[in-house]
Amino acid sequence: MFNKLHNRFLLMNLVIITFIMLVAFSTIYTITYRNTQNEIRLELHRQAEAGAKAGGGGGGHRQPGKEMGEAAGREMTEPAHERSLSFSLRTDEGWNIVEKMTRFTTLTDEFYATAVKRAAAEPVEFGQFSLDGTRWAYSVTAVPRGYSIIYMDVTAQRKILVNLTYTFSFVALLMLGVIYMASSYFARRSIAPVKEAFEKQRQFIADASHELKTPLTVINTNADVLLQNGEDTVNGQAKWLHRIKSETERMKKLTNDLLYLTEMDDSRSLPLHVPFNWSEAVESVVLSMEAVIFEKGLTLVYDIEPGLMVTGSSEQLRQVVLILLDNAVKYNNPQGTVRLRLQKTQGSHVQLVVSNTGAGIPQEHVDKIFDRFYRADPSRSRQNGGYGLGLAIAKSIVEQHRGEMYAKSSPQETDFYVVLG
Repeated sequence: MFNKLHNRFLLMNLVIITFIMLVAFSTIYTITYRNTQNEIRLELHRQAEAGAKAGGGGGGHRQPGKEMGEAAGREMTEPAHERSLSFSLRTDEGWNIVEKMTRFTTLTDEFYATAVKRAAAEPVEFGQFSLDGTRWAYSVTAVPRGYSIIYMDVTAQRKILVNLTYTFSFVALLMLGVIYMASSYFARRSIAPVKEAFEKQRQFIADASHELKTPLTVINTNADVLLQNGEDTVNGQAKWLHRIKSETERMKKLTNDLLYLTEMDDSRSLPLHVPFNWSEAVESVVLSMEAVIFEKGLTLVYDIEPGLMVTGSSEQLRQVVLILLDNAVKYNNPQGTVRLRLQKTQGSHVQLVVSNTGAGIPQEHVDKIFDRFYRADPSRSRQNGGYGLGLAIAKSIVEQHRGEMYAKSSPQETDFYVVLG
């Protein structure tokens, strides 16, 4: 599925970039082509004007026997011809050459005749043709008793356009290769969080189903026992009923935690954040847990700096403290110690540290203990009635308050840190 998503993203990106490059290159080529054609037209117009002035306004008519000598002298007086390689021909109404004005000594009469035929085939003000590997532009002007044709070599201009096409093609292929690699890399980077979220969601569903399966099995088994002993009284079946109720309560707690996590993920369900005295809130939770801690044979040590204010939901942050203290009690060693410290740190940050002297968490598990349903020791967690959701809920609350929550562990002690701004 993710390979298909990667390929679709890559293909879409390549299509979009290719379209943009085609539009950009086509625009540049079109502008360059038009500018080139306009320059050629302007130059032909200048050549025509220069020829008209040299020929007395176009009214003169040279005889074929005199054309070469007089044309050579005229060529030397026409500065416009120095701008480019060009020549002009004068023909009669039957397109027979009657006069040549040229400085090319290598061009043959056959070449001139062919050039006239090309112009006669399409007598326009501006046209082009290729002859003997050279690109010529020409302009035909009607004059008394014939036509005046100006020819100009535009091979260099044509090469510019051809080279521009080749350059664009090479650059486009090179850019597509670079874009393909870059798009493939960023596509993988973009899909990675989606893939990770999908895998977590799938694992979450599998874990939730597994956790619900156990109490449902117990309830179903005990219900079968009740049905098999239908003659007994309710008091006689109390043992099985208590087991059903106990598992029902476990399922209720699990579903409530799952719903709470869902609400935490929904940004629309954000509670109202107001300033409140967190020192008093933490102390109230500690006092409510004090009897439970002593009943477990543990020692409670706490140090709460008074008057520390934070902005957030008092109820949710109380729940964070309760989760951390409950976690410290569950995973502590017999006759162990639970420590809690609340103090102001550098700047305006307030730090809460809850520690227990139970068996440490292996380093490879420290960063994963905040994942939903994750348990470093599954058997021990089930014995304590845990589902692996408490720390996930606590961290979600802290992150919603733009705080930070992390853990540090050694073989003798585990510390949980909550830092709020």
